[in-house]
Formats: sequence, structure tokens, C-alpha cells
Amino acid sequence: MTDEAPAALAMVTIDCADPAAEATFWAAALGWELAHAGDDYGLVTGAGQRLGFGRVEDWQPPAWPNPAGTKQFHLDLAVDDLESAADRLIALGARRAEPQPSDAAGGWIVLQDPDGHPFCLTKAANWG
Repeated sequence: MTDEAPAALAMVTIDCADPAAEATFWAAALGWELAHAGDDYGLVTGAGQRLGFGRVEDWQPPAWPNPAGTKQFHLDLAVDDLESAADRLIALGARRAEPQPSDAAGGWIVLQDPDGHPFCLTKAANWG
């Protein structure tokens, strides 16, 4: 923390139905360490960051597409090759969201993790 900021972000925690599956998927997807994968909580760490997953009874994934805007958040992942990265993530348990907002030539692909959270693959070159 600094004198200007009263707090520092320690971790992002995502609600889900199956924390062990979520943590296992995201550890493999990001190349991070699977620090914990239990029935009620999962944790992955890497690159000086923490991503947690907490079980919520009767959790329902956000709709895709969601015109009401209630998906709450999504992660953007920078990749070198969109289709290759999508194939690898699908092999880990993700699925391609339908409909897609554009084709891969448009610069991104939307996937959903094992619990249905949407996330985007974007071309790393677009991030500068």
C-alpha cells in the first residue's frame, strides 16, 4: 500500500458451483500453481497474483450473450494465436460461447470456463 491508497488488491475471488474444477482449470489455463482445490474453495497463484473460487449454493452461470449486462465481470487473456489457445483451453474444459461477437480475425474469441463464466481470448499484439 502507498500513502495515497488506503488499500491494495490482494486477490480476486469468483463465485462458482465447483471450486476444485474452477481452480484446476484456471491453474492449467494460466500456467499458475494450483494452491488449493477443495469442495468449498479453490486458489491459484502466479505472477504475484491470486485468483480464488468460492462455492455458492445454487450458483447459476451468467447468460451468454447477456443483453441485461448481468454477467458481472469477465477476464481478458492475451494470447499469441487465438485458435491454438482456444483449442488448448477447450481441451482443459472450456467451451466456445455462442454466438461469438466476431470471428477470430476480429481479434477475440469468447469462451466459457467449466462453470460457465465467460472470458475472452485476445491477440497479445493488440495490447501494445
